[in-house]
Amino acid sequence: MTSLARIFQSFDPSSPFNAPENWLQGRTVYGGLTAALALHAAIQAGGSELPPLKSAQITFVGPAMHEQTFKPTVLRQGKSVTVMTADCFSSAQLALHMTMVFAASRDSRILHDYSQRPAVGHPDDYSLWDAGPQAPICVHNFQKKPAGGALPFSGVVDPELLMWVRHEDAQGIDPMVALIALADALPPASITTLTAHVPLSTITWALDIVNAPAPDQWFLLKTSSHVAADGYSFQDMEIWSESGELVLRGRQTVAIFA
Repeated sequence: MTSLARIFQSFDPSSPFNAPENWLQGRTVYGGLTAALALHAAIQAGGSELPPLKSAQITFVGPAMHEQTFKPTVLRQGKSVTVMTADCFSSAQLALHMTMVFAASRDSRILHDYSQRPAVGHPDDYSLWDAGPQAPICVHNFQKKPAGGALPFSGVVDPELLMWVRHEDAQGIDPMVALIALADALPPASITTLTAHVPLSTITWALDIVNAPAPDQWFLLKTSSHVAADGYSFQDMEIWSESGELVLRGRQTVAIFA
């Protein structure tokens, strides 16, 4: 099994990339990996003065089924904010379009935080979860410990997933890049309302970085679907550090073929 660390040891944004089999999700490459590779390509193109990632909007245009190539572009570079895009092509077809805002911190009189971390214990308090033989092979690149909410295909009424998650191996990778690769590790929350596997596909993913991630730790991932209708689910997501800091807030639009 090829770890994330091994992928980034050899990944060259200027050369075509072929994802290892264990990073596939059905007929396409796991979306978190493609987004992380696009971010890495942008960081390399942005240079050493590029501020930290603050926000991103990702559209999964089509399946990344074959050899991938990445094209980062600087749209604007200001004193504190740089806006970039990165496109991923698969077999010459656009598979992913990612818009990124990199922003330096600055002094401000506006300071508040009304976010509330879920009441859960330490990762050591929970057991590892086996997703089962029908799960996509890419799930085995992460360790997951349910800490509340529901489990996939459990037929519940309240669609929410809450798990401690960490990489099997992300040593030496930019913590922000590793975070993006991990942030999409949970399946869409709406599948907790189902009792059998059905096809699902994430279409859009918007995310904001609240605090910089620390390397090599567990992250608490929460995802919940508040509205689902007409074959689409709209879900919110949060990621918290082991120390209780809110790291990421996000939102996804997911197509459900059921």
